[in-house]
Amino acid sequence: MYGLIGQFKSHPGQRDALVAILMENVEGMPGCQSYVVALDPKDGDAIWITEVWTDEASHKASLSLPSVKDAISRAKPLIAGFGMHQPTQPVGGTGLPGR
Repeated sequence: MYGLIGQFKSHPGQRDALVAILMENVEGMPGCQSYVVALDPKDGDAIWITEVWTDEASHKASLSLPSVKDAISRAKPLIAGFGMHQPTQPVGGTGLPGR
């Protein structure tokens, strides 16, 4: 499996709009086993995204999906910057296949 954990920082007051865009059309992405958008309780402009994919190729392929391209183009103006971005190697968990 392939995972990513990353932080997005919205422009002030734009976090809810950014979350709404990122939560659209999250079902049906081939190879996506988990996609979680979470609010940062300590920063009113930050969100965390945690993703689990069957493999890195599936994640890269998702960036070519029309729905993902559309979401990226609409989200970009709301994003002020990025915090941590960390690839991971998930080994299992609730809702995920184990080894």
